Amino acid sequence: MAAKRSIFTRALAVLAVTVLGALVAPVPAHADGASTSVYLAPWGDDRAGGRTWWQPVRSLERARDLVRALVPGMTGDITVRLFPGEYPLTQPLHLDARDSGTGGHRVVWTSLLPQVPATISGGTRITGWSLVDPTRNLWAAPVPADLRTRQLYVEGIRAQRARGPLPVTLTATPSGYVASADTMAGWRNPSDIEFGYTGGDGYWSLHTGGLGGWTEPRCPIGSIAGTTITMAQPCWDNSTRRVVGTDGSGRTYNLVGPATLGNHEQPSYVENAFEVLTQPGQWYLDQAAHRLYYIPRPDDPLWRLDVVAPRLETLVSGDGTPEAPVHDISFRSLRFAYATWLRPSTPEGLSEIQATYSLTGTGAYATQGLCQFFVHLGAAGLDLGDGSQDATVAGSVFTDISGNGIELGGVDLPLPATDAQHTSGNQITDNHLYALPVEYHGGVAIDVGYTEHTVIAHNQIDHTAYTGISIGWGGWPDKIAQPATPNYSNGNTLADNLIFDHLQLLSDGGGIYTQGITGTSLADGEHVTGNVIHDQLGHGHGVYTDNGCTYESILGNVLYDTQDNWGARHADYTPPANGSTNDPTDIEHNWWMQGDPAGNNKGVVEADNHLITGPQDVPADVIAAATARRLRRRRVGVRGLGTVLCGQWRAGHRVHGHRLTGRSAGHHFGRRLRPYLLRGGTRTDRRHGVHLHRDRAQRAR
Repeated sequence: MAAKRSIFTRALAVLAVTVLGALVAPVPAHADGASTSVYLAPWGDDRAGGRTWWQPVRSLERARDLVRALVPGMTGDITVRLFPGEYPLTQPLHLDARDSGTGGHRVVWTSLLPQVPATISGGTRITGWSLVDPTRNLWAAPVPADLRTRQLYVEGIRAQRARGPLPVTLTATPSGYVASADTMAGWRNPSDIEFGYTGGDGYWSLHTGGLGGWTEPRCPIGSIAGTTITMAQPCWDNSTRRVVGTDGSGRTYNLVGPATLGNHEQPSYVENAFEVLTQPGQWYLDQAAHRLYYIPRPDDPLWRLDVVAPRLETLVSGDGTPEAPVHDISFRSLRFAYATWLRPSTPEGLSEIQATYSLTGTGAYATQGLCQFFVHLGAAGLDLGDGSQDATVAGSVFTDISGNGIELGGVDLPLPATDAQHTSGNQITDNHLYALPVEYHGGVAIDVGYTEHTVIAHNQIDHTAYTGISIGWGGWPDKIAQPATPNYSNGNTLADNLIFDHLQLLSDGGGIYTQGITGTSLADGEHVTGNVIHDQLGHGHGVYTDNGCTYESILGNVLYDTQDNWGARHADYTPPANGSTNDPTDIEHNWWMQGDPAGNNKGVVEADNHLITGPQDVPADVIAAATARRLRRRRVGVRGLGTVLCGQWRAGHRVHGHRLTGRSAGHHFGRRLRPYLLRGGTRTDRRHGVHLHRDRAQRAR
């Protein structure tokens, strides 16, 4: 399903991506010419030449300008070498075609000492703390008058914005609520307060809030007067007035899920209110008073508290066009940290549809429909948008991310006008994505739109709030007995991934989720092979073939301890079928705990599948194949973490119309960069993380 261009926006904001060690695969300098170096240091001087290690420049912008002057004459790779330390940004570092390698050579940005990566930061350190309320151990510090942020990191650890239960009962109205008492009328800064509505089933299949069990929308308050709470617009209407179909299902006609927030529109929690700031590790930003409040954790070193507030929404942007693409730029052994995303703090809120795609704009609830266009406005850990080609994301670790981990391709161009607009030939391999998303729980570990010849293999994905891998789009028209949206997707492979402990909070998802047409035949359609998927908490399917999923092959996978192996069949409305047959699907040679008998049911083939009681019934080599291989190859020392696995990322031959990090309408590759959080064990220094995010089209379920 799609929506009108002004309706949908991608709401994945403030995503923390963790790429431990390197953002790009180590690539040797090309041997056909002399390499050139530019040096940066926190103690450098932008008036220096920057061409020797003893005369480094200080700013990334100055280094970029030096590279631009060298690119036209390059005969080998140009390497920008950063001394260890932190490089704070006051505005995004903008790259374009002038910053790309030429003649088959690359521009490589890297740490001078790979074992001690340099950090590119979009945050502001908060100092000047004083105890303002001894009874609550509440501390406060002054902040810049223009500071806006949704995240805070204390001693490198993500802190929780003030959150708690409502002190009153609420009765929903067309414009918001009537409260049982006027308690909240005296709360400070009411327009900064948000209500969150968590979906899912709960642990006992209890239906809660959300806009369907797969969502966790949130809306700000507009105003409070006595017992009347008026919610901010357009978020409230977009979340409570979605048009219901006439088929008696109670589902929306042009989206999916319910017409309004669940649980009788009762919020699951209230967030960003000073009055609920009661727990250690929580914080509150009083924007009107320019003060930040924080209740320390028991082991916080108050005498030298290190507090960073992300303030930039973009760290590095790469803007290109089909005629002048951004290409041959590599990032290696760098850390990108501390950026934020602010749209959920506006009256737009986060009126979620699926995977943090959301409705935006006044009247969106009534005017969106089953068309094919989206606006790119959102964020993720690492995003490679429309037109990304031959890019590789390999051997990296992604965690402590607010929304999606990795995004590839968009959903606004089902049939691009030129080959340059195809998302093609990309690989996501040997990565570990876990404990995410931590804020926008409808996000997924790997989210892929329209794309071709994509390989997603040997990744480990675990402990996710919702789906592990989501790929494909445009299948929703079959809800109204119409063919799925034609698109160019073909030749995509999801192989040997290990996915477990998913759907921990939300529901109606899967280990691997697909919708829409995946090719022109089973031969060039999507192939889901050799994946091991187990221990699914919420309801859904191990391999989920949702609306309009056509030409998918599910072969040789291992599925156990999931609610259901795979599902489901869907009628094929493509002429001449017109609903008389199912979308073609081939399901063979899988190991699973339950399954249908072998046969051909109107185009859905099931054959030679094996019933098991557990993984012990599966050949050991099949289980062993599903793992991240490259993560074991190189390790790097990080203060406070000891030895950790090294990650890597590199741009492919051509990426155009995208941004490497940033936030604006359009196509972007790689957007916000933020710090990581490793779970378990004792407190560790988590300041050295990597976060990329981007704006993307919002997706409908």
